[in-house]
Amino acid sequence: MRFQWLFLACSTAAFAQSFEASVSGGQTVIPAKSATIGTVGTSPTSDPYKMTDGWRLGARMTLNQWRFMGHEFGYMYSRTGVDIPASASAAGGGTAPVQPGSAGTVIASSHLSVPTHQGFYNFLVYAAPEGFIVRPFVTGGVQFTAFSQPNDYGNRETKYGVNYGAGVKVKVKEPWGFRLDVRQYNMGKPFHLSNNSGRLLMWEISGGISFML
Repeated sequence: MRFQWLFLACSTAAFAQSFEASVSGGQTVIPAKSATIGTVGTSPTSDPYKMTDGWRLGARMTLNQWRFMGHEFGYMYSRTGVDIPASASAAGGGTAPVQPGSAGTVIASSHLSVPTHQGFYNFLVYAAPEGFIVRPFVTGGVQFTAFSQPNDYGNRETKYGVNYGAGVKVKVKEPWGFRLDVRQYNMGKPFHLSNNSGRLLMWEISGGISFML
């Protein structure tokens, strides 16, 4: 009898687990307060380099191991950018912020694309148990973010950080559903520029299609 109860308990635990695979796309939004990643000159008042918003695509795999909780692993590819301020090429070499009457060649401001690869693990806590059609959730986890150098996509700099957010999963028709996610990724700023300080915040606003087992 004891073995029968043990078998039933294990069967129930195994049945409670469900697997999800999803693909998502959306927007990467970088708040203005954290967009500055350095300056042209060594002075803190020099013109800044600023990261800009972009688009993102990725995939997630979720194992809902308990009725109200689960684990998630994923990968996201994001294409953001950097605004480069105008600078002047001085007679003695190097660059400096553009000043009235600057000597030398003025280099116009520009925008460079920055491909970003991101991998993450998150823990999910649901507001509704496994089996419900609509399941809001909150989440937190860790990630690495590999920033490609502008115009040198083979040269990457990796930053590590944490992320947190919320979302909702909706089952439409077996085994298909959709999900919406809003998350903030918190990490160090890339590229080792002058006056590079503080944390870089990247918001994810995305929607996706899910395959649920």
